[in-house]
Amino acid sequence: MDGGEGLLNVIDVEATCWQGRPPPGAVSEIIEIGLTVVDLHAGERVGRHRLLVRPARSVVSAFCTKLTGLTQAEVEQGVSFADACRALARDHRAGLRAWASWGDYDRDQFVRQCRATGAVYPFGARHTNVKALFTEAHRLRGRPGMAEALRVVGLPLEGRHHRGDDDAWNIAALVLDLAGRDAWPTPQAT
Repeated sequence: MDGGEGLLNVIDVEATCWQGRPPPGAVSEIIEIGLTVVDLHAGERVGRHRLLVRPARSVVSAFCTKLTGLTQAEVEQGVSFADACRALARDHRAGLRAWASWGDYDRDQFVRQCRATGAVYPFGARHTNVKALFTEAHRLRGRPGMAEALRVVGLPLEGRHHRGDDDAWNIAALVLDLAGRDAWPTPQAT
């Protein structure tokens, strides 16, 4: 998986958002990247990271602040999106290490934003949609949100929902729960 280390990057992003349509000219941009490193062999979360990202074509709305707790002043202290992508590749081996997110939104948002900005996509192809896997493993009809999935398996919601680092930490707990049930995919040799 990661040079034999068995490490997985669990990613959750928060992006600029609005209640209703975005203002003219504004687009949804990543403002926070949460990353939890999971050691699948040891069955534990071994790293917790947070990157703040400075938006270039939008601002943090009051609605977004209420949802995430992030303010425009806070994200202004972040790095550019391109620098965040470089940091993921350099510091977290994002191009080499398998990764996972709750649903496809996070992956799709990175793809869209990389295309729009010219930033280099930091991840490799080995992505797992934890929401789809969880739904299948538990034979659920609909796909639950992350907080509901934690309730299904009796795990606590740690931290603040809709914060990248807290959500990545909680998704990682669901990954470990799936692995403990032998429902996590076996890594393919690379």
